[in-house]
Amino acid sequence: MKKIPKKYSGLLMGLLFGLCGGLIMSFVLTWLNLGFVDNFLQKWMISFIGSLPIGMVVATVLTPPIKMFVDSISE
Repeated sequence: MKKIPKKYSGLLMGLLFGLCGGLIMSFVLTWLNLGFVDNFLQKWMISFIGSLPIGMVVATVLTPPIKMFVDSISE
């Protein structure tokens, strides 16, 4: 399997964090706001699709500077 170059690792981490975080957060918030209603899955996916672009942008933009900061304060 061909590996992704290291220079894209921050971008990939941001995208994956955005995807996973958006999925989990939209699930929890949909459940808290609606409970497990009959069309929960549909409502959850609508919430996830709406929040995904925001989560992806935020995670992609913030992951590299946060990684640099953590690298600078750790051994």
